Amino acid sequence: MHPHDTAPHTGELTVTTASLDAWRQVEEWAAEEGWNPGHGDTACFHPTDPAGFFIGSLDDRPVSAVSVVNYSAQFAFLGYYLVHPAHRRQGRGLTTWRAAFPHADGRTVGLDAVPAQQATYRRAGFTAAYETLRYGGRPERPDGTASTPSGIVPVDASRLDPALLDGIAAYDLRCFPAERRAFLARWLTADGHTARVRLRDGRITGYGVIRAARDGHRIGPLFADTPGDAEALFDSLTAHLGPDDEVSLDIPEPRRDAQALATARGLTPRSHTIRMYTGPVPPVREEYTYGVTSLELG
Repeated sequence: MHPHDTAPHTGELTVTTASLDAWRQVEEWAAEEGWNPGHGDTACFHPTDPAGFFIGSLDDRPVSAVSVVNYSAQFAFLGYYLVHPAHRRQGRGLTTWRAAFPHADGRTVGLDAVPAQQATYRRAGFTAAYETLRYGGRPERPDGTASTPSGIVPVDASRLDPALLDGIAAYDLRCFPAERRAFLARWLTADGHTARVRLRDGRITGYGVIRAARDGHRIGPLFADTPGDAEALFDSLTAHLGPDDEVSLDIPEPRRDAQALATARGLTPRSHTIRMYTGPVPPVREEYTYGVTSLELG
């Protein structure tokens, strides 16, 4: 968006798929809305389904956006539903939505709704499943906690072991409704990302990623078999942070163990969204989720 383009347009909105470079503008809009995207998120997310990112333009100037990313033949995720403030309440968002949503082609679609938009999504056929709470703050380390808990293995971003990636992707599939190995290869190794795996007796019992964001750092995902595995991963991921660095993670409200971990590490609830779906979701091990990957792409 051109920063001084505040006059409303009366022309017809054109909705097209967005390139990686074009979507960086949408990421800026998300930052302005306070969503706090991580640095480099677009470069990791866009290749997941390049045909699933849509921008609405007036006179070749972007004014609206939505992503409908197909992860599998059964599951898609919707995010980044945005209209520039100067062009709201003119039907631009709805037009963009109607052009983009058929990309899901009958798949179950998930999204994380801000409370103000929950009724809008309900009218579009979405049903609320649970709330997701964003916890944030300066992480506290319990007395006597080692900087690198036992069983924690760093992911080598410069040379990702294919066997380790296979193991992480298989573990991730227990926690996420679709296979996403290619995405994980980017997410685990992107600049500014730190990834850790928890091993017990040679078996993966969890993994997590922390990345720098516009404000502080974000953890996501944080998946683990047990509270102990999650604690070890959290402490390892945050070990390099300074005393004034803040971290946030998004926790499904039913996950009491995850909320207890966040509270024990000094984090407090900051905001919430509502996870919604259009249909049946492939079963996942919900008890393994201590932090979701992203509110924008699931």
